[in-house]
Amino acid sequence: MQSRRKLRFRLVLSFALFGFGLSALFAVASLYVRAKVEDQLVNASLQNDVDQAVDNAIYHPDQDFHSELIEGWVKSDRTLYKMPLAWQNLGSGVHDIYETDTKGRARHYKLAVRRKDGIIGFTRYDISREDLGKRQLITALIAVVVMFSLLSLAIGLWLSRKVLKPVTQLAQRIRDFRKAGKAEPLSQHFADDEVGELARALDDYSARLTAMVERDREFNSDVSHELRTPLAVIASTTELLQGSPDLTPKLAERLKRIERASRQATELIEALLLLSRAERRGPTRGETTEVAKVAADVIESQRPQVRGKPIEIELAAREPLSVNAPASVLSVALTNLIGNAIKYTLEGTVRVEVGAGRIEVIDTGPGIKPEDAEKLFQRGVRGEGAGGSGAGLGLAIVRRLCELYGWQVAMRPRSDANGAIASIVFG
Repeated sequence: MQSRRKLRFRLVLSFALFGFGLSALFAVASLYVRAKVEDQLVNASLQNDVDQAVDNAIYHPDQDFHSELIEGWVKSDRTLYKMPLAWQNLGSGVHDIYETDTKGRARHYKLAVRRKDGIIGFTRYDISREDLGKRQLITALIAVVVMFSLLSLAIGLWLSRKVLKPVTQLAQRIRDFRKAGKAEPLSQHFADDEVGELARALDDYSARLTAMVERDREFNSDVSHELRTPLAVIASTTELLQGSPDLTPKLAERLKRIERASRQATELIEALLLLSRAERRGPTRGETTEVAKVAADVIESQRPQVRGKPIEIELAAREPLSVNAPASVLSVALTNLIGNAIKYTLEGTVRVEVGAGRIEVIDTGPGIKPEDAEKLFQRGVRGEGAGGSGAGLGLAIVRRLCELYGWQVAMRPRSDANGAIASIVFG
């Protein structure tokens, strides 16, 4: 899973990195400029001194070369013994010499050499003190980099808190709306800036969403009223016709099918309306429903789907099981699962088992692929095989109903034979 950083963390990190990078760049530039200038000045000074010493040796041979900061020699009969032999082959110019003194300490020298008219001049300057100063400067610059980085971090923390405060307030007001259950205008609480523009956009979205919810609520109310009335008429008329004395057995069976279809439609409407309301307000509880009883009613209502196929439908209630949910919700869920099992099974058995906190529908149909089991609960996805038809909405509705009441619905292939197992585990 990809890690997501908070906006405030990114702002603070940006300030800290900017401060560190800027101060580090300044430190590197300072060291470079100091080394460059110092090297040029020292080299120019040493070269000038050795040139003067050689000129003095040529034009004033009786004068000694003397300096308080540097050591100098001119190659002549009286001073030749003072110079190391390694210097004899050096050309004119300034050279870096690294030696170890009598105490074993490493020394760094700048050695200026001048060859003129058969005379060689040497000027040596010990720059170990400058190396020490350079190390001290590096230490000071590191301290400055650390100090400026910490200062940038502190400024980033302060600015992020101040800049994001309106965003935090906006998020808090939206959370308060969730608790209150009613949205209020947001833009009036914020300045005319980017956050205010976001607040106005949220106000516009909230108004459109509220209007859509109101239309949905009115539609549900109208559908509930307009559909229940004709279904009630169908149910009452069917009941009156079933009491007719001259009713033939074939006509009685057809009226029974009409009665079952009317009851299923009523239960489906109740479940869908309940789902629509509950997804906004939470599930309705308090009604206890026996799972085995609802399963038996659903099996009887689905028997006409057999249509002469060699299928046996069995119900095995191993132990009593009740759920805290309306019967219409459980009936709609089981109607889809049991109906699909009957529809896709050409021969064999459809077995419904109740117990151990779950209900399973086991069939001997063509089965499903393990990788396709989860896809069947997506909206618009239909199963493949014999009898496959419909819009692919049944199992999607079952998944929504089960999620609403905390149940777990699943589909998997059988391991012992062809077929599939649909199960609902009640929470």
